[in-house]
Amino acid sequence: MKHFVILGGGYGGVTVANHLFKGHLPSDVQVTLVDRMPFQSMKTEYYALAAGTSSDFELRVPFPEHEGLQIKYGEVTSVDLENKQVIFAAADPLPYDQLVIALGCTDRFHGIPGAKEVSSTIQSFSATRETYRRINDLKPYGTIHIVGGGLSGVEVAAEVRESRPDLNITILDRGPRVLSAFPETLSRYVSKWFHDHGVETRSHIGITSLEPGIIHNGSEEILSDVTIWTAGIQPVELVQKMDVAKDPSGRVLLNEYHQIPEYPEVFVCGDCASLPFAPSAQAAEGQGEQIAHVALAQWRGETPKLGAIKLKGTLGSLGKKAGFGLMGKRYVTGRVPRILKSGVLWKSKRHLG
Repeated sequence: MKHFVILGGGYGGVTVANHLFKGHLPSDVQVTLVDRMPFQSMKTEYYALAAGTSSDFELRVPFPEHEGLQIKYGEVTSVDLENKQVIFAAADPLPYDQLVIALGCTDRFHGIPGAKEVSSTIQSFSATRETYRRINDLKPYGTIHIVGGGLSGVEVAAEVRESRPDLNITILDRGPRVLSAFPETLSRYVSKWFHDHGVETRSHIGITSLEPGIIHNGSEEILSDVTIWTAGIQPVELVQKMDVAKDPSGRVLLNEYHQIPEYPEVFVCGDCASLPFAPSAQAAEGQGEQIAHVALAQWRGETPKLGAIKLKGTLGSLGKKAGFGLMGKRYVTGRVPRILKSGVLWKSKRHLG
């Protein structure tokens, strides 16, 4: 019996499992999905949980049920690549014949003193719950600063504005404008939305350190009741410690079949993988589908045939009634992209993607 183990029940890991069972899994293959929690969480919607506009329960999705799919719960601490074992904090090692590492990402604080200790974050369910508590325990007219004007920072700021109209909200970004990776026209639309809704945006901010209640922008002291960090991500600590080749962002370099070249029995999926585009749920799902295709083809003794992963575009929300989207070089703003995003979420919750 071959043992195929998937570490992580997020977008990538669940997609691998679903497509393995859709593809007529051989009878001599046992698939085990490993996660800390008994459900998949909709990480793309953590901004709404933090703001209090979506509940914890709304963002939980049951793992898919397939005859022959085993679920194992536990905290994975490392992977023994030489002996093909997954090491747990409080359980016996789990042997594997093939492995998918799909454990996602954690915050990147860029070595800024106090950033990790002081900031609130939205990179895990538990951290987002704590961010929700801090935001919603604030007294009227408290101050929130969101570090990072990318997609996550923009969505958090807009959702908090909708949840708490009384709060003073500011986005701090080191670039020249919010959403600097997007077309300038789209950035101007979002900036105007913020202006119209009383959210301040500040550019060219170079944070040097944080301490409780204070953000240091060089010699300037910015007073802040709650500081939310959305200024970068990196692979989880387990992957950071792995002695394999990585790109400058710390993501694992892979061959054309999404495998670690020195350990072809190990696939890496999602935020931990070095891909030609930014990490996203959509990219993880696209890669997960291909990993399942590779495994099924190899079990049949065939050479896998893969095309390029095609991303459909990016959708962002500005509260519950407005949004923005980028599809190739085309962009769309207003209510339509917000409706589209709600539809994508609906499909994800039902594993229809």
